[in-house]
Amino acid sequence: MELYQLEYFLEAARQRNFTRAAAHLHLAQAALSEQIRKLEAELGTPLFNRGRRETVLTAAGETLRDHAEALLERADAAKRAVHDLIGLRAGRLTIGAIPSVSACLLPSAITAFRKLHPLVELALFEGTSEAVAQWIESGRVEFGIVQLPTTSGSFDEHLLFTEPFVALTAKSHPMAKQKTISLSKLSEEPFILYKGRARDTALTACRSAGFEPRIACESSELETIRSLVAAGLGIAILPQLATRQPTVGCTVIRLRDNPVERQVALLSRAGHAASPSATVFRDLLKNRDSV
Repeated sequence: MELYQLEYFLEAARQRNFTRAAAHLHLAQAALSEQIRKLEAELGTPLFNRGRRETVLTAAGETLRDHAEALLERADAAKRAVHDLIGLRAGRLTIGAIPSVSACLLPSAITAFRKLHPLVELALFEGTSEAVAQWIESGRVEFGIVQLPTTSGSFDEHLLFTEPFVALTAKSHPMAKQKTISLSKLSEEPFILYKGRARDTALTACRSAGFEPRIACESSELETIRSLVAAGLGIAILPQLATRQPTVGCTVIRLRDNPVERQVALLSRAGHAASPSATVFRDLLKNRDSV
């Protein structure tokens, strides 16, 4: 059963005459009659009582008419929904991101996207790089922003930027007036670690500098880390992006000698065609100003 056959059937039912219906459909009457016969053969019952002057529906035809009208309405709605999606007049875009990116980089991109396409619904899910990768694989999010390297899986990667890590200290700390410092000079300090891939990077850097950091606290919330540093609980080694916004009571110190860096990338399923809204949003990120 094809949609065009249902359209022919409904027109014949409206006109109550195959000749008039064929004229409205710009078909030969024989072609219309053939499609109706195919429908009747498929359903196993006559759909019309054919008279000399008028053709009317059978009980089976009446039943089919109700369903045919509903099916064609749903087909038209589906076409409109797809056209709206392609034209970015509707739809939903789901994004996953690590906390430092969602807090410090995405707000400006989201604002720009909403100005361009206010009718597209945006949903943002925040988690570790590993969690974001899993969400991409499962289809929960269309694409994500993670710290490289990625976990095992089949992904397309696009490097967004490389950024250094910096030390965040309380303004009252004796080292706060220094503009740069070697990581090894912090070996006696208590550390506040930022959970996730950034934590692993900070730990590896400390060990490479010759010491095992003394951990005072761990948190996945940037605001918590900043508050604890300002309160003097310890020093945090954070991605530069996470310190871009000034924090009351804190000072940023650049790390010298052996710089600590990370790579942040856009991640999506390999071979998966991006939706129009995802393409626009990713282009906004790729063409943004540097971190």
